[in-house]
This record gives sequence, structure tokens and C-alpha cells, in this order.
Amino acid sequence: MSMASTLTIVRNPIFLTSHYQFNKHFTTPSSLRLLTFAKMEGSEISEELGEDLRAERKIFVAGATGSTGKRIVEQLLAKGFSVKAGVRDLDKARSTLSSANPSLQIVKADVTEGPDKLAEAIGDDSEAVICATGFRPGWDLLAPWKVDNFGTVNLVEACRKRNVNRFILISSILVNGASMGQLLNPAYIFLNVFGLTLVAKLQAENYIRKSGINYTIIRPGGLRNDPPTGNVVMEPEDTLYEGSISRDQVAEVAVEALAYPEASYKVVEIVSRPDAAKRLYHDLFGSIRQR
Repeated sequence: MSMASTLTIVRNPIFLTSHYQFNKHFTTPSSLRLLTFAKMEGSEISEELGEDLRAERKIFVAGATGSTGKRIVEQLLAKGFSVKAGVRDLDKARSTLSSANPSLQIVKADVTEGPDKLAEAIGDDSEAVICATGFRPGWDLLAPWKVDNFGTVNLVEACRKRNVNRFILISSILVNGASMGQLLNPAYIFLNVFGLTLVAKLQAENYIRKSGINYTIIRPGGLRNDPPTGNVVMEPEDTLYEGSISRDQVAEVAVEALAYPEASYKVVEIVSRPDAAKRLYHDLFGSIRQR
């Protein structure tokens, strides 16, 4: 039986993935190529590739226009992530965030409106959620509970609806100050003046920990808007009762938590100190043993 000198094989489209790493532990967005068909001529095989498709890891950020949230968005975009910014005020977001960036999508998302609307905002293309929400101080003493407690719970339930199993929360040191013997700590007293804010945050943390979702709870010290002046110090939960940290570093810790499995199912407390040694995040997260 004779065989044709030229044989063309048509295959079902498949994806070929090439990876680029921004560090040795984490793979950033991949460039995907659609293999349309392979052509065989004698013993030579040549591949004709279709249009390159860019598949990016999309992260949903709640509270994206806040002082810490916008820094998280900026750092995610700088790392090559695609970001879905959940905000209450779309006009403010367009003037605050890099709305011209094609990797940024701005969507309406109010954590107080319940999990169904949040699930719609998160969509089926987000693989992780970072919660950087916070109530605005005022005369409504229920505001901390509406945002920092029930709002966070709504966000976790929205993740359940969308099968999102990675959740990072920006909380605060001293949330468990009563158990730490810090009831008379001026910071604990001040932060609880507006509707028991720290108590509301602690209740939300407890809900997350019982939910089964893969979480990292980040408890920063006093938040500063100025650039970092020291290195990050990371301790286990209920350890730190004083200290401060730049919001830029808080955002960095949140983004790095996505990269390391050592950050999973942990509560970490962070401040910065000028005399602290600079450590890799792999080591920082790995040094924390969850209680």
C-alpha cells in the first residue's frame, strides 16, 4: 500500500502553556498559545500556532479605593495580575485607580448588600478575594458591624457561591486584646470607641476560620501612609500590642500571601522596625505556626 508523501493531521485545539516566574516560588500569568493543527511533511513536523492568548490570574479586591485597598490593586497590577476592583463609588474609583489599565476591571460591590450581589460582582473568573474594607468613623455605632463583621461574612459567603477558595483579610492587631490582657491599652480603647470595631473584626475572623475556606488573616499595626522606613516583622496571632507599619508594606504582604502555601490557614501580625533584618516572605510565613 502506498502512502501519500504529504500527510496533514488536524487536531482538536489544545492549550500550550509557558510559565514566567517573578520569584522561584510563584508563577505569574502565563502566555497561552492555541495549537490549531500540526502539519506533517515526510519526517518533518511543523506547527501552526494561532493567536497568542494571555491568561491572567484575576484577583477580586473589596474596598479597592481605600487607602490600603488601592495600594493592593497597584501592587497586583505591577506583579502582572488581572484585578477586579470592587468599589461602592464607581466615579471615585475611575479617578482614583488606573482605570486605563486593560488588566483592571472596576465593578460595583458593597459588602453590606448581601452575598448574592457580591457573588455577581466577583463573577466566575476570580480565583481569590482580598478584603481590604473598613467602615468610615461616624455617629452610626453599628457601622463597624455592618462592614467589618457582616460585610466580611457576606464576602465569604459570596466566595462559596462562586467556588472561590482563597481569601485574604486585612484586619488589625489587638482584635483579641481582651484575651491578651490589653483591655487598658490606649490603642485597644480608642479603636473600640466607634461601635466596638475590634470586637466586630474578631467575630469576622472567627467566622472565616470556621468556614473551611483557605484563608490568610493579616493583622497590621498602626497604619501609616508614608513609605516604608523599616523591614517587616511578622509574629503569630495575639502577640503584638504596639507598633506601626506602612500601608505599602501591608499591601505587599497581602499580595505575597497569594504566592506562598506557607501563608495558608494562618493569622499573622505585622509591624515594621528600622532595626529588623530583612527576610524573605517564604521564611516569614513559614516561621508562623498556627495555634
